[in-house]
Amino acid sequence: MEDNNKEWLPHLSSEIVSEAHGNLLDAYAVSLEGWRRGLTLRWHAKDSEKFSEMKTWFVDNPGQLFSLSSKERTHYFFRTRGDKVTNEAVEIGKDKEKTKQALKKADVPVPEGKQFSAEATNEAILEYASSIGYPVVLKPTDGSFGRGVIANITSSGELEYSLAYVRSDLNYSDVIVERYIPGSEHRIYVVDNQVVGAMNRIPPNVVGDGINAIESLVELKNEERELNPRLVSCPIIINQENMDYLGRKGYALDTIPELNQQVFLSDKSNISLGGDPVDVLDELPEEIKRTAVNAIKAIPGLSHGAVDLIINPDKPASEAGYVIELNPTAQLGGLLYPIKGKPRDIPAAIIDYYFPETTAFKVDKTQAYFDFHDVLEPLQSRDANTTTVTPSPLGKLYAKKYTVSGDVQDIGYHRGLRKQAFERYLHGFVMNMENGDIEVVVAGTDPDMVDDFKNALWEDEERANVMEVQVSNYEEPIKVGFEIKVDLKTQREEIKRYKQEFEVTELAMKKAEVQRRKFYESMSWRATKPIRAVGAVFKKFK
Repeated sequence: MEDNNKEWLPHLSSEIVSEAHGNLLDAYAVSLEGWRRGLTLRWHAKDSEKFSEMKTWFVDNPGQLFSLSSKERTHYFFRTRGDKVTNEAVEIGKDKEKTKQALKKADVPVPEGKQFSAEATNEAILEYASSIGYPVVLKPTDGSFGRGVIANITSSGELEYSLAYVRSDLNYSDVIVERYIPGSEHRIYVVDNQVVGAMNRIPPNVVGDGINAIESLVELKNEERELNPRLVSCPIIINQENMDYLGRKGYALDTIPELNQQVFLSDKSNISLGGDPVDVLDELPEEIKRTAVNAIKAIPGLSHGAVDLIINPDKPASEAGYVIELNPTAQLGGLLYPIKGKPRDIPAAIIDYYFPETTAFKVDKTQAYFDFHDVLEPLQSRDANTTTVTPSPLGKLYAKKYTVSGDVQDIGYHRGLRKQAFERYLHGFVMNMENGDIEVVVAGTDPDMVDDFKNALWEDEERANVMEVQVSNYEEPIKVGFEIKVDLKTQREEIKRYKQEFEVTELAMKKAEVQRRKFYESMSWRATKPIRAVGAVFKKFK
């Protein structure tokens, strides 16, 4: 499937979110929305007092815990989940069996299935699977990102093999077996009883061109995914599981698919594993939307979150949707940056819900953003438990770009310009050009101050000899504060150095992986497998 969608939400462009990937992207997008509406934004370390009360919200890395405050109230967030979602709701959402029981109680359609604890034998699980009929799905009771989930198991022999893999190799002792529902997997995001986003998650795949082999097609597709702010951190990774899947379908990595032939590398549709997000909100049947809303309402204390469901195309819309999972802390990237279809502004819907008084707030959200890394630095260095972001400039921003020629690349001169910008309440940057000029961009809500900054360029005669100043309008987003940037040549040299360091690290990781495989394939490791299995059982009961 080709990525034909290059137009994202203008206020969440690739440039604006370039410093936030993975889980950081979700937290940044939601916090940025509130900050732009004039709310006070603070980032918190995990041991900040408020978050210490939320035992299930602990994380190791800063950049995922933040608060937003108006004059009337303060709300706390972990990634996309706000404090209106209770810890009890989170605990239910993490446990697939508890989720299923709550959904069944609310008459929300779920696949028929049963949970088995660590004490249950594989024989008992095989017997149950035979009673409900194949094909079935096997998955851990407590899992995420598709780990340990095996779908469309068609025989007792295949299930026995899968049980050994999930329960012994992956050490997920508590599992669920349920009837396999054919159809397409969807993620639907609900806020306050409203469906605000929906995507079809398509498993990792490539489309043949009649020339390249599957392995090369994966490389080409990953290059396309690098252009997507969400998918850049989710490449298709060829591993043994993918190769086994291809083998079962009659393919190998050197197979050359025919023109326009779609080849799947997995049956797992998780975006983090290389799946494709396709926006389907506009064509989603109302019956499916109601099923998603009812699923969220079925969990006490869950007012917004994602519903994962299978839509069976062989049934009428009123009976087609089967809920398979709820996620109170769902990632939004696939909805914000779909590979096809419209991007959906889920962060705006979340902030509308928590701060309804800001819904009528009029601001051009494309104008300003904040430096994520600068904001988090005090938390990462443990110099502070809380850091407050410079308020967003409210009102229309006026911006000018000044191209200054002469002897103007002294760092002292640049620091003086930064001081002059701060005194005028202006934001922007100064950057050396390779031809000896400098580029200075300033922006503010007072156009007179923006125009007056031209005078500051001529004032420092001790550290600069200005020969000429050219003025033009500046239309790009502005990062709050005033940055002294390095020139493009230096940037390229730094990127080259980082790339070389990364290649060295990657080589070391590959060598370590080879040694790991040799160890796990050794006779001693295989011979001690029964002993380790017994040890795992005793460890569980300690």
